[in-house]
Amino acid sequence: MIVFILPLAVNAQKLSESAIEDISGKMSTQFQKLNDPALVFVTEQMSRTGSGGLEIDKTMMDLKKDPAALDAALKFLFQFSDCNRQTLITNLRAMNVQSGNVFPLATYIVNKYKGETKTLQDEKAELLRIGAIPKVISVMVAPPASQPGAVTTATTTNAATATTTTATTTTATPTAAAPDTRNWEVRNVFQMTKPDQLEQLYGKENIALRDVTDLDGNPAGKAWVVYPDTEDEMEVVFLADSSKSITFSKEHSKWKSPFGIKPGDPIEKVNKVNARPFRVNGFEWTNGGIVDSWEGGAIDKKGVSILFKAVNSGDPKLYDQFTGDKKFRSDNGGLKKLGVVVEKVVFRTYQ
Repeated sequence: MIVFILPLAVNAQKLSESAIEDISGKMSTQFQKLNDPALVFVTEQMSRTGSGGLEIDKTMMDLKKDPAALDAALKFLFQFSDCNRQTLITNLRAMNVQSGNVFPLATYIVNKYKGETKTLQDEKAELLRIGAIPKVISVMVAPPASQPGAVTTATTTNAATATTTTATTTTATPTAAAPDTRNWEVRNVFQMTKPDQLEQLYGKENIALRDVTDLDGNPAGKAWVVYPDTEDEMEVVFLADSSKSITFSKEHSKWKSPFGIKPGDPIEKVNKVNARPFRVNGFEWTNGGIVDSWEGGAIDKKGVSILFKAVNSGDPKLYDQFTGDKKFRSDNGGLKKLGVVVEKVVFRTYQ
């Protein structure tokens, strides 16, 4: 009896080539729709955890080539389904997975992650609470020239004149602001190879070529700045080896960045995203406030560099514990009192 049972138990933990090909293709199809709730959630989680790398589009289009990424995508589909087998089956069917592959896939996923059910459920609730993943998912496209983000000086002047004229004849009636339909997905930039593509997507009038500095404040050459001098400013450097460097330094940005990390985020959030404490260089020193090592966490070797700052540095005795030629752990209790937050974050792709 045992001889017959063991092979069945082993096979239950493996997927057939047919099932792998099928689910990989279906996820690719749903991913390209951009508005499928399950795949948007999966992609957000793949991006947040680094499971798909910074150029996640390439990963999502052919998951069968990366078994680890495929397993991660299936785990997050299970998480999206609230770790419920029947809901998972419903979602697999909604993705048009072949009927013969639905139950083997569901069995594989449930068995593989049944020990993580509570953790996945709690993580989903916590990520929603801290805003690491969106509660509402919307489809966004590049704005027409007449919408916010592409307003010219002439348009603004004409609008002002029209408002003045209306005021002399009748009481102006408030109108609803035009919906912001700009594309805030940072991963779109990772696919680009030249600045012209930035202008095509965001509008030439919304791009400026400027001198920029690195995280330590040293000159770092020129960058193409999208939406310059606004809260949505983004610096893009196209490097000679076809890699790219994308930097954010403004709080309240609308961009959907990898790992969900933005300027203003508390260091505690970055701890959670990295899934373990990391090491930071002491403030007020060379490379001060910059992450020295991710210590093998989820962000390690993913092309992410972060500069932190202390918002509440009024207590000299406490602040001195984290300044100078030293390194400190990101889970040190004193950092919360100092209000340590992300000041600048850089995402770098490598070809």
